[in-house]
Amino acid sequence: MFLFFMLLFFLLTCLGAWLLLFPGGREVVMQTIDVAGRSIGRRMLHRRSLFVLAAAVLLTVPPLLALLLSGRIALSGYDSDTHAINDHIAGLLQGEQLSAPAPLPPVAFSTAEVTLLRPMLESANRNWQQLDPAFAQRLLVVFNIMKERHGYDMAILEGYRSPERQNTLAAAGPGVTNAKAFQSYHQFGLAADCGFLRDGRLVISEKDPWAMRGYQLYGQTAEALGLHWGGRWTMMDFGHTELRVAGVVKH
Repeated sequence: MFLFFMLLFFLLTCLGAWLLLFPGGREVVMQTIDVAGRSIGRRMLHRRSLFVLAAAVLLTVPPLLALLLSGRIALSGYDSDTHAINDHIAGLLQGEQLSAPAPLPPVAFSTAEVTLLRPMLESANRNWQQLDPAFAQRLLVVFNIMKERHGYDMAILEGYRSPERQNTLAAAGPGVTNAKAFQSYHQFGLAADCGFLRDGRLVISEKDPWAMRGYQLYGQTAEALGLHWGGRWTMMDFGHTELRVAGVVKH
């Protein structure tokens, strides 16, 4: 649609320039050719045509470039398929900036239950400071809502993930991840895997009814804040959320 209007603007500009230079229309041009001779008239017509074209380019190219450049800046924002943010919840993002919770001791990520489901989780990065600030704040609001409205304490299992670690996880097979280095928002600090705390212990099993109910509430809350939830993927990842930014991930 954008290109259509720009093309229409270009054609109208050419038409306006032509009428300006040739107010008498084509008949005047033909009279000029008869008087001055066919060869001279053709050269004049050719020169004037080039002038019209140059004028049209000068009139249309600068605004076209300006619009294209402004469009590229807009592409650095959120994808068009990002979920709409709930108006009430959006207000929370405009309020006081939330602080990251205190980190859990490493032993919390190496229990038998956690290791069985996420065998390489102990070495994962859980530093909130390495997450994109906009994503981190949304995720903290999700944690806050999950605690205050639904009674679920949450913990981040993995945030930023290096390209080397991403390839290592991909090499473990599709049961872990299908994404290779720079095909995941984890590499840009725009994604996190999260779980629940119950009686001081991490609970991440989808077979646990309490945890599964938590994942559903977590997904609903995350989507209300404009995040994407892995629970809707073909290979479902219930603890995963990400903030999609255009032009970041290489597919």
